[in-house]
Amino acid sequence: MNAAETKLLDQVTIDEPWALVESFSTFKREHPDDVNRGMDEVVSRLKAHGVEVRVHEPDLFLSLPGQARVEADGQIFRAKPPAFSADARDGFTGGLVYIPGTTNMDEEDAFESQLEAGPDMEARVRGKIVLTEGFASPAIISLMEACGAVGVIAINPGVDIHWGICTTIWGIPGTADLDRKPRIPAAAVNLESGKTLIEMAQAGKSATIITEMEEGWFRSKLPEITIRGTEEPEKYVLLHGHLDSWDVGVGDNATGDATMLEIARVLWANRDKLRRSVKICWWPGHSTGRYAGSTWYSDTFALDLDENCVAQVNCDSPGCRWATEFIHVSVMSEAHDFLAQVIREVAGKELQSERPHRAGDYSFNDIGLSSYLMLSSAMTDAHREELGYYAVGGCGMNIAWHTENDTLEIADKDILLRDIKVYLLAVFRNANASVLPMDWRATAREFQATIDDYQQQAGDAFDLSACSVATTTLAEDLDRFYARVDQGRVSEDTANTVIQELARILVPLNFNRSARFRHDPALTIPPLPALEEATKIAKRPVDLQGFSRTELVRGQNQVIAGMRAARKLIASAAGS
Repeated sequence: MNAAETKLLDQVTIDEPWALVESFSTFKREHPDDVNRGMDEVVSRLKAHGVEVRVHEPDLFLSLPGQARVEADGQIFRAKPPAFSADARDGFTGGLVYIPGTTNMDEEDAFESQLEAGPDMEARVRGKIVLTEGFASPAIISLMEACGAVGVIAINPGVDIHWGICTTIWGIPGTADLDRKPRIPAAAVNLESGKTLIEMAQAGKSATIITEMEEGWFRSKLPEITIRGTEEPEKYVLLHGHLDSWDVGVGDNATGDATMLEIARVLWANRDKLRRSVKICWWPGHSTGRYAGSTWYSDTFALDLDENCVAQVNCDSPGCRWATEFIHVSVMSEAHDFLAQVIREVAGKELQSERPHRAGDYSFNDIGLSSYLMLSSAMTDAHREELGYYAVGGCGMNIAWHTENDTLEIADKDILLRDIKVYLLAVFRNANASVLPMDWRATAREFQATIDDYQQQAGDAFDLSACSVATTTLAEDLDRFYARVDQGRVSEDTANTVIQELARILVPLNFNRSARFRHDPALTIPPLPALEEATKIAKRPVDLQGFSRTELVRGQNQVIAGMRAARKLIASAAGS
């Protein structure tokens, strides 16, 4: 850490961010009116420090859950409806059927990938209310609806019931997305209720789901600040996080809102020391709109993001109690070493990362932005198990996540102060790097590992060697490119152009099924999704393998063409 960075971090204090956390702990931020109140407070605090703020007011399509319950065999079970459940305030009755699921969020991606509609599943669930373990996830709801189920009851893993959202639509629906809006009611119950309901299902009983929902367009405030750099002001790092929360949402995400507030204050006071700009945004519609705020921003400013954004950084659930480690941290391969070094210098901790999930406010994969961080620090797995906690999607792994228990005691002043400094140094260093710190050699290694794994699963059913050769060649070109950069044989401007534009090619190739500027459903996306069929072809019936091979020929063409485009971009720097 150099002297300028040390001096910058020394300016971070806990007083102002903690004051926001305390304030946010006193009121819910679910309804757009309450979210706008929170936005107004952030804007007021920013302006008190002289920070210039632009407030957008998009109309967002949101689903606001109300009361819910499940009635069965003369008993009433408390429940919560996920956002975008169908409204069933008059009650919807059907026979119960139990389909085993998973309440382990660590296994959710693997579980989702195994789920497929088929005649057996359809025969079991058609016309029934499905009872299954889980968090009322989009994968479960969409699959069961496609199989003919008339409702879903999700069994949460503990005493408390977690709020959530069940639509697969990412952000505001386009006309082509409307068919995927859930048409069946869904509700979540706790583990004890779930066990009783399973017994009823096995006894052939029926149940009634009651869900009260409000759905429509809501005017929503979205503050954006731009701290202009001195040398490349048009280029910027985007730091962002959601302000709307379930209940008072202290750990998810008042602490994140406070982190961004303090970073804005410090960077604004030191804006003369920024090479590139930093933009900071607070999102509405995260919880009730499946990332509607960040998706609106991604859509509205897509061409500017495409042209000028050098990285996006998500700030969610920092500064929570017992969150001593940086484990299960989302980071794209090219940014791993950069982020690991920041964490090591600020916190003295080692980064244990994972591939970013199709979750959070990662609403920019379609554009092709290098990305790091989603959830922040977390408690150790051993501590979690000692407490009897199960895996959740935030709050540093405190199971208060998405419940009325996510209150002030979930935050930790000392950990929040540390995490603010981690985020600040990452953003500042990224904005000031003479050469952008994304190392695409790491991504090429990830590609090769993915292709090797897919080839092993495909066996003799399909040959991915052409992809493997293309990846090897790309890796060799990248080795030469970075060597030339290190030797000063490529200008910084040219190097940065290549590094940024590689993101526009390789990130969508690795994280998107749809075309650029289109948002994939909120379902698990495997690495190099165009080649995903390689994981299935060997298990397909013989009469279907020809269709699989066709799918893979097209997918392999897509991947190789992307790598060729990347190589041409690298070659363009050869004469600089």
